[in-house]
Amino acid sequence: MKSKRHERILQLIVEEHITTQEELLSGLKASGFNVTQATVSRDIKELKLLKSLSEDGKYRYSVSADNSTGEMKNKYQAIMKQSIKGVDYAQNIAVLKCYEGMANAACAAVDMIFASEVVGTLAGDDTIFILLRNEEHAKKFTEDIKEMYL
Repeated sequence: MKSKRHERILQLIVEEHITTQEELLSGLKASGFNVTQATVSRDIKELKLLKSLSEDGKYRYSVSADNSTGEMKNKYQAIMKQSIKGVDYAQNIAVLKCYEGMANAACAAVDMIFASEVVGTLAGDDTIFILLRNEEHAKKFTEDIKEMYL
């Protein structure tokens, strides 16, 4: 349950501009997690989230750069391994097929792990579209996914 909650927290902070613990608590409750403020506070510490200034001038929760290369990267890697069923590309668009209901979590992981290579992502229930800069990048992305996660 804790790992699923952590996955949802990471997904929420990527998808939404979460600025307070109360917003995170509300997002978790709306997702079916019956948690307390104390639990959310512990999760923030365990995930080593920090507040950073966003484009709109407000502070929001984010994953620290140190975390994405260490412990957080391992969590994202685990999400990817548990979520992805297949990958393919056409021109500069890659498509990840995921297990039902897992695409949003995997998409958040793609956004963090491959941030410098990806122009943008769009997730449905079991499919993720990934826009890359050109066909060469899409091909390499697809090869990397196959090598690392399939």
